[in-house]
Amino acid sequence: MTVTKQDITEHLCGVLGFTKRECKGLVEAFFGTIRDTLARGEDVKLSGFGNFLLREKRARPGLNPKTKERTVVSARRVVVFHAGQLLRSHCNPGDEDGSAPRA
Repeated sequence: MTVTKQDITEHLCGVLGFTKRECKGLVEAFFGTIRDTLARGEDVKLSGFGNFLLREKRARPGLNPKTKERTVVSARRVVVFHAGQLLRSHCNPGDEDGSAPRA
């Protein structure tokens, strides 16, 4: 099952007892703060949850799969997420150190 922003909003309404409009505003403000912080080039660290980090990707050669034409994939910034130890341990309850086995 996938959880959406609407699901989070409805859950907050039940837990906090706020109106749906207030909860939607909280959810939008939370994700907006993360988005705006990353857009400014800053990392986001949420204690116990994880970190959203920006990484620079260099330009690299590419190949158009349809036309087989060589091209250059432009340089860009990408967002990566690293789960914190508490989140990892919740996702892998039998794993003491919170790290999943490598495949």
